[in-house]
Amino acid sequence: MSMPSGTLATYEAIGNREDLADIIYRIDPTETPFMSGAEVEKATAVNHEWQTQALAAADTTNAQLEGDTPTITAVTPTIRLGNIAQISYKVASVSGTQQAVDHAGRDNELAYQEMLKGLELKRDKEAILVGTNQAKATGGDSTARKLASVLSWIKSNTSKSGSDPAASDGTGTRTDGTQRAFTEANLKTVLNGIWVNGGKPNVIMTGAFNKQVFSTFTGRSSPIEEAKSKKIVASVDAYESDFGTLKVVPNRFMRARDALVLEMDKWAVAYLNGRKMVSIKLAKVGDSDQREILSEYTLVARNEKASGGVFDLTTS
Repeated sequence: MSMPSGTLATYEAIGNREDLADIIYRIDPTETPFMSGAEVEKATAVNHEWQTQALAAADTTNAQLEGDTPTITAVTPTIRLGNIAQISYKVASVSGTQQAVDHAGRDNELAYQEMLKGLELKRDKEAILVGTNQAKATGGDSTARKLASVLSWIKSNTSKSGSDPAASDGTGTRTDGTQRAFTEANLKTVLNGIWVNGGKPNVIMTGAFNKQVFSTFTGRSSPIEEAKSKKIVASVDAYESDFGTLKVVPNRFMRARDALVLEMDKWAVAYLNGRKMVSIKLAKVGDSDQREILSEYTLVARNEKASGGVFDLTTS
C-alpha cells in the first residue's frame, strides 16, 4: 500500500495549526510537612524571643516537722531564648512581549510565574527550617541574617555517633559522625529520654530511605497481604510506642541522615508582621515587569526537651 502520487500530507503542508494542550503538568513536590504541622506566631522584631520554664527536680527528702516554720524554696527562673528572622525571596520577571502574546495553560504569564516562585519559596523555607544544619546569625550590612534551624536546637534527647550542639539555644550546629543503620533500639532510646523530660512527641519525620527502614521495625518485619482487598501492606504510618502513638511522616526536604522525633506544638514558625508571604511590585526596568515574592520568618523552639532525634543514619 502506498500514498497516491501528488497527495498533500502533513509532512509537506504549510499552515497547519499546532496542537498544544491548554494544561501544564507539574510533578515537583510542594508538600511541606514541618511547616504544615508547626504552629504560626507573629514576630514584631528581628530577634524574636520567648521564655521556657523548668520545674525543680522531685525531692524525695521532702518530709517536714509538724508546726514547722517554713523556709523559702529556691525559685527556678525562666530561660530567655530567641531566634533571628531570616529573609528569603524569589523574583519573577516577564517581558512585555511575553505578557502580551497568547499563552497555553495560563491566562496571565506574570501571575503564573508569581505562583511558581511562591511554591519554590515555600520549598526553600521547609528545607531551611528542617533540612539545614544552620546556627542563627545576626547578619550585617553585607551579610544576610540567618535563623537557627531545628537541628541547632535539639540536644537533650538524641542518639548519634557525632555530637550535639554545645547549647540548646540555636547558637551552634551539630557535628556529623560516622553513619550507622537506623534501628528501633535507637528510636526507643530517644523516646525514653523525651518521656523522662516530660515531652509527648507525636511525629517521627524521616527521609525516603529511612522511612522504608522504619517500615521493617518490629510488627512489620514482613509484608501483610490482605486477601479481601488484594492489597499488600508493607508500610508503617503510625508507631505505637510505650509512651504514645506517633505519626510517621516522610519529608523530602530534610537531611536523609536524620530522623526527627517531634512534639509539633512545641515548634512554631514566627513571621514578621505583614511579611509572611508578600508579593512586592519592583520598579519597572525597560520592557519587563518584576515581582518579588518575599517572606521574613524564624523558627520558635518552645522547648527542645519535648523533641529529639536519631542522627548520623545511613542513607542507602
